[in-house]
Amino acid sequence: MSLMKIPYYPGCSQTGSAREYDMCTRECMAGLGIELLEIDDWSCCGSTPAHTVDHSLAAALSARNLERVEAMGHKRVTTPCPSCLTNLKTAEHRLSRKDFREKTNQLLDRPYEGGVTTKSVLQIIFEDYGVEALKARAVKKLKGLSLAPYYGCIMNRPPEIMRFDHHENPVAMDKIVEALGAEAAPFPLKVECCGAAYGVPRSDVTARLTARLLDAVEDCGADAVVTACPLCHMNLDLRQSQVNRKQRRGFNIPILYITQVIGLALDIAPEKLGMDLHAVDPRPLLKKLEGGE
Repeated sequence: MSLMKIPYYPGCSQTGSAREYDMCTRECMAGLGIELLEIDDWSCCGSTPAHTVDHSLAAALSARNLERVEAMGHKRVTTPCPSCLTNLKTAEHRLSRKDFREKTNQLLDRPYEGGVTTKSVLQIIFEDYGVEALKARAVKKLKGLSLAPYYGCIMNRPPEIMRFDHHENPVAMDKIVEALGAEAAPFPLKVECCGAAYGVPRSDVTARLTARLLDAVEDCGADAVVTACPLCHMNLDLRQSQVNRKQRRGFNIPILYITQVIGLALDIAPEKLGMDLHAVDPRPLLKKLEGGE
């Protein structure tokens, strides 16, 4: 397969609290022969707060990055983060209105007229690269692992803007997991909210919602959760010990990124995938994969 080149918007989380997601994404895509071209001088897209303050400001924050993609001579961009994805795609959607675009461009040094398509890394792998090509590229089957695919609440919603998979029953990660030899556990809460950004102001809410998700993971017999969202990963992995304290539970469930799972199938070392940076130790899972348990 010829080398695919695509501009890459890492987003702020991937340079800090979720840097292992950036690590495994870069390693995974390189292993698939996909070259990520990091956007020059990219900036924050506004994340969760911006759109609650001013829609034009929020669109301008995203439009600045989309304009930088155009300046690279490209008409599409990929990002690993569903929150960044939502902002970039929502901006593109709103900027299709001339009055809104003119108002937003007043906030920008370089005007952006629209036309750049944003896709998640998951979508690029699933739609552009393809499951069969991924299956053929894998050198290590993940036989014996049962993984619960967790998409979170914004990867596919609202459907008229996100335009990827199904907004109630997405299957992209399920099909990828199965193509790599693992079992996609029948996880019933794949698009339920984990509490999102309420982890700091309302940790009680996040603990309750996260506990509900982890209960469902245990009920379906999965060895681990696989996700494509850094915020979902934070609530399920980093805050799992908080959930155990607040809910008086004893969860010890590894939480993996989909690009880590693909990386393992490509036989990339776990350390290069950032798996040593997780709060819940994934080493027992890796031993099971190696036949050590």
